[in-house]
Amino acid sequence: MTCQELVELVSAFIDGELDPVTERRLVDHVAICDGCGNYVDQFKQTIGALGALPDDTDGTLSAGQRDTLMAEFHKRYPPLDRGTTGDETRP
Repeated sequence: MTCQELVELVSAFIDGELDPVTERRLVDHVAICDGCGNYVDQFKQTIGALGALPDDTDGTLSAGQRDTLMAEFHKRYPPLDRGTTGDETRP
């Protein structure tokens, strides 16, 4: 499995929706790729943190809130160069 494939499948993995063969490939990749292991851990932490927020909104973000959130996300995780081979060690 490439790092790019993992990025595309991480949500399904977290939700337990992968078939056993694909899940095994993802787990095996994480075992040898520190970058993807960190990515999966951070993804889980983000889901946990968001799940702990109070549910006092209608579930939507204002344009300003969305822009702020996306800017912070991209500071930590710059977008991938789509011209790469997909074998990079950082998701």
